[in-house]
Amino acid sequence: MQNFVFHNPVKILFGKGTIPAIGPETAAFGKRILLVYGRRAIKENGIYDRVVESLQAADLEIFEHGGVRANPRLGHVEAGIALARRHGVEAIVAAGGGSVIDSAKAIAAGALADHNVWLFFTGKKSIKRVLPLTCVLTLAASGSEMNSAMVLTHEAKELKFGFANRLLYPRVSILDPEATYTVPPAHTVYGAVDAISHVLEFYCTTLDPDTPVQDRFMEGLLANAMASCERLLADPRDYGARANMMWSATLALNGLTAAGLGKVGFPMHLIEHSLSSLHDVVHGAGLSVVMPAWMRYHLEEKKARFAQLGRRLFGIEAQDDRAAALAAVEKLQAWLTSVHSPVTLQELDIPASDIPRLAANTQPQAKIWRLPEYTAARVEEILRLCQ
Repeated sequence: MQNFVFHNPVKILFGKGTIPAIGPETAAFGKRILLVYGRRAIKENGIYDRVVESLQAADLEIFEHGGVRANPRLGHVEAGIALARRHGVEAIVAAGGGSVIDSAKAIAAGALADHNVWLFFTGKKSIKRVLPLTCVLTLAASGSEMNSAMVLTHEAKELKFGFANRLLYPRVSILDPEATYTVPPAHTVYGAVDAISHVLEFYCTTLDPDTPVQDRFMEGLLANAMASCERLLADPRDYGARANMMWSATLALNGLTAAGLGKVGFPMHLIEHSLSSLHDVVHGAGLSVVMPAWMRYHLEEKKARFAQLGRRLFGIEAQDDRAAALAAVEKLQAWLTSVHSPVTLQELDIPASDIPRLAANTQPQAKIWRLPEYTAARVEEILRLCQ
């Protein structure tokens, strides 16, 4: 195990009936609030009304910025920044999933900056201060409710970049599993895949062979995410499964999974960001295609690691590491197929002819994320395994 610093200042309120706490919790940070949310779902399922009622009961002045979409856009964030500045907003409330929370983080940082918010994502500027952020989570997936990262798409440049800073942690996040009851089956699956990918990125890229505490922790999260996903496909209103899925997704990317692993990377996300920036695919669906292909590409060099995963997660009995590793990849892909998640580019309506363009699109982010080994040529090879 490597040296590490674990720091996570997010206050979590978890469980049934916790949404009404958003007003009192937010009131501690200011009176003029920008409420950031998505499009139709939050108003159709009643969560919008519950959040607004709580904020009004806390005597907060609310300015609204709805319309966040999947793969959130820079233009929408810039409009939110302008709105926050115009009304002297003192705090941000995000009510939604990862795209909403990421947009709210970008607005919270951009509202107090004297430059375009995109400069944070390109590494040309560092965040000095942010508006306080509180959250009501409505989708178990990204983990943004308890981490310091955000992802944004630059429409004009067709680039989707991720960025993290210690000031981007929300102050308070409310996690009520009942708020996810109405999430459609496909997006429930894609949320589970997103959480699984976060764990696999760390599990598969660490170079330390002696991390038993972290290994068992991550294997447990993977097993629970898969089991909870299956339960939710059978019964979308299974509270236990919703709760387990929500907390697993949060833990998958709140800093604990990577603690002690040393240097790790996000190569699967690097590749997927090109899929969703150029073709606007759902993030989890893109990851579902990339994960098995990435593992196949690295099978020889990581066979011992993959074999351990296969034996512990899928009960693979093969003694030969290569055989066990290959079986692990096949089992993962078979599970993805069983929950109706795509595993090929064709299922995403992405033609093979677009692979060179997709590979080239990864290079600006590869430079910022310090993944020089993922050249366009290597990414292209991995993408060809996605067919």
